[in-house]
Amino acid sequence: MTTAPAAGAPPRAGLLSPAPTSAPAPDAEAAPPVRRVPLAVAGVVGAALIAYVFARHGAKPGVLLLLGIGLGFALFHSRFGFTSAWRQLVAVGNGAGLRAHTLLLGTTATLFALIIGTGSGLFGSVPAPSAGPIGVGLLIGAFLFAVGMQLGGACASGTLFAVGSGQSTIVLTLFGFITGSTLAAWQFGLWSDLPAFDPYVLSDHVGWFGSWALTIVALAAVWFVARAVQARRNPPPIGTPPSARGTLARTVRGSWPLAAGAVVLALLGAGVLLVSGGAWGITSAFALWGSKLAGVLGASPESWAFWQQPGSPAQLAGPVLADKNSLTDIGIMVGAAVAAAAGGVWQLHRGIPARSALAAVIGGVLMGIGARLAGGCNIGAYLAGIASGSLHGWLWGGIALVGTWAGLRLRPLFGLGNPKPADSVC
Repeated sequence: MTTAPAAGAPPRAGLLSPAPTSAPAPDAEAAPPVRRVPLAVAGVVGAALIAYVFARHGAKPGVLLLLGIGLGFALFHSRFGFTSAWRQLVAVGNGAGLRAHTLLLGTTATLFALIIGTGSGLFGSVPAPSAGPIGVGLLIGAFLFAVGMQLGGACASGTLFAVGSGQSTIVLTLFGFITGSTLAAWQFGLWSDLPAFDPYVLSDHVGWFGSWALTIVALAAVWFVARAVQARRNPPPIGTPPSARGTLARTVRGSWPLAAGAVVLALLGAGVLLVSGGAWGITSAFALWGSKLAGVLGASPESWAFWQQPGSPAQLAGPVLADKNSLTDIGIMVGAAVAAAAGGVWQLHRGIPARSALAAVIGGVLMGIGARLAGGCNIGAYLAGIASGSLHGWLWGGIALVGTWAGLRLRPLFGLGNPKPADSVC
């Protein structure tokens, strides 16, 4: 004998069926016409940068710039977010974004295991896992970063693709991000000796196949937990961005499903590992940009302990357009500008409220400091760490959820809203 659901209760769904929401997702509006002038400007800037980097610095930096442009294009068209995914999960229980994370992480982990496990690399690079120490700096840094991204409105990758798409508020977040990263580099001595254990990488103990298998099992568990939370809370659906009609037009002009974005981002991130020998990262470039600017303004960043670590003096002294993370960061902004203009939604936002501007700067500063303390951001620590089988990536993600909870409680102080169960979309 079966019992019918109580009247008004959310419908029960099978474990593998789409997770329920309080209402169907709204249909996507038709994409506006192409923004021809922004598209032309972004195309010319991108082409000039590509030509200059290939001619001046060679094929390896040039390919990294191209990969960055691809990352920006995919990030914008899929609207692949980390900040919004954690906010939607914590605020109303919508786990769609976090489930997309598990697909990105699982695909990246598979590709990393193949590349690093076989020692495959291009341009003479030797691929290595991304691992970080497990200690106080990681815990404080991940928490600060998560609070900062909820105030600033974007994570590291989100900041770059939002700036590329013309979102003026996020330019302030980027300014704060660079400022916080530079402050952390300047005051390296205050936090460099915080208690920590050595990195723990699964492949050192169970091999690359074992590391991959354990990572996939853990990610599957996260997927099912996120789905169970959503089924219990029955949250609003995620908003649907404007989309072009037709497969080919949608590929070029957007919008892409989150799953498509996850797979493309994983492939491009694996390309960064193949070409450079290191995982895709973002925030070390912000410390480099800020330190170089500090040098122009009369400071002596070369004397800072941060830039006296092995390999760092050459990075500080070298050109920005030869730096791995700078190339992919710049590429992301260019690629997002192309994508936004092609999708007809590139525009500068004016009239930023003072409290929103303040939140953007504070959030950026917190993310800059947090990323340096934690040894990375949502890309360099969370994505690259988990995909490499490093325990610090999992801890970063767990602490980020706690920081998201705290950040959501600070947002109203700056006039920023949070998703609510009664909303039509979250």
